[in-house]
Amino acid sequence: MAISPRLEIRQGQSLVMTPQLQQAIKLLQLSNLELREFVEEELAENPMLERDEGNSAAPEEPAANESSDERRTDGAENLDSLNMDDYANVWDDESPRESSAAPASAEPDTTFPSTSFEATSFQDWGSGGDQRFSSGDFNLEQTVSQEVSLRDHLLNQINVDIVDPADRLIAVYLTDMLDESGRITDELDLAAERLGCTMDDVERMLKRLQQLDPPGIFARDLKECWEIQLREKDRLDPAMATLLENIELMKMHDYVQLSKLCRVDDDDIRDMIDEIAALNHHPARAFDHVLAQPIVPDVIMRPSNTGGWIVELNSDALPRVLINHHYYAEVSSAVRTKEEKKFVAEKFQSASWLVKSIHQRATTILKVATELVTQQDAFFRHGVQHLKPLVLRDIADEIEMHESTVSRVTSNKYIYTPRGIFELKYFFTSSIASSDGGATHSAEAVRHRIKALIDAEPAADILSDDKLVELLNRNGIDIARRTVAKYRESMHIPSSVQRRRDKRRAARI
Repeated sequence: MAISPRLEIRQGQSLVMTPQLQQAIKLLQLSNLELREFVEEELAENPMLERDEGNSAAPEEPAANESSDERRTDGAENLDSLNMDDYANVWDDESPRESSAAPASAEPDTTFPSTSFEATSFQDWGSGGDQRFSSGDFNLEQTVSQEVSLRDHLLNQINVDIVDPADRLIAVYLTDMLDESGRITDELDLAAERLGCTMDDVERMLKRLQQLDPPGIFARDLKECWEIQLREKDRLDPAMATLLENIELMKMHDYVQLSKLCRVDDDDIRDMIDEIAALNHHPARAFDHVLAQPIVPDVIMRPSNTGGWIVELNSDALPRVLINHHYYAEVSSAVRTKEEKKFVAEKFQSASWLVKSIHQRATTILKVATELVTQQDAFFRHGVQHLKPLVLRDIADEIEMHESTVSRVTSNKYIYTPRGIFELKYFFTSSIASSDGGATHSAEAVRHRIKALIDAEPAADILSDDKLVELLNRNGIDIARRTVAKYRESMHIPSSVQRRRDKRRAARI
């Protein structure tokens, strides 16, 4: 066969994403702050768009014999399936949705702001779109120099050091309690009450968080901040500890009295004070260059009068834009050339698609969040120990969406609940099969059971990994020995041999 250039005609099938579908997918994975920034850019570039100032016509009043809860239930039952590949199926009911979870025995004592999602007005949209939009809008140069906030810096360490999802939820909650100096100012018992866990769990996680970088973070006061830094430098000896217990004398420069209490001479006292003065008194100051962005929840969850949960979009987090039909009609009648007509048509179609995509994003987020609340009902009612094993496929199957869509929806999206503000991603945990064919067990529940068995073991009968597997199998948990070892190591629990040595050494002391 001769090698030469020639022309061929071939027929084939390929999947091509239209600019409109690319826009809908991109908007779906943006956070509310990123969405606002994108909408601001479109408002500046597209004359066919205008802000919705809230002067739209009021919605029709419901019938007198129709209650508020009935309207929510009807709206939730008549949802159409949302499919990113089929823009014809659009949910037209923007009312809050009520979860079908079982009634609670006692409603959480939490006041929620009364907000609801107001419909974003849009008109019929055409088949075209703005060709400027593509998935390649972001390039490497935009991400070369990015300043990291204190929260992101801590969360990166938490995701690496803390494997247990229940402990990670507590750690993230404590991170959000930090003040501008990097200290815990609120009462820890409030965190335990909101998360449904014990004070021992909160204090245990606080001690682990105090080991993170920067040194001195998560201290409850200045004295503890100094203690953390000195302990890391191996300088918290009895004399230094006594000096920290007498901060008032140190402020008064009473070196004679401090020397007597610490049992050192005056020169040593001055050196110790100089060492304390060189410590970082405000660990969070290194991140002052980053503008702290408050977390604005995308979804609000609150108890309903019937005992279930009401899930609704946060209207304050939704940008409202409209198509300026008056300006479009005025410009359309004044254009003369073909290029002008093409420009006006493209801008109008781009505006229509943007409004449609924002509406699609809002309804998809609400649908996913409502199903998450239903699946994790036990967590919201009883606390962090009752997280249900959940993967993206579970939610995708229930709401008839693709897993990739659920993944985009749950990234950088937050929900306000009676137990605090959580990212939607945190409610997905792995599962452990049941040995008797019953319901699966969540991985964190198995970890807590392993830890409870080890904590209760007597010094004369240390549990090996094989013995732990046997005990767990008796309780209906089908788990392998290597999995037990992996979970034990993730909780920083030593092996049975090391635990036996440690307990014998402690018994001698």
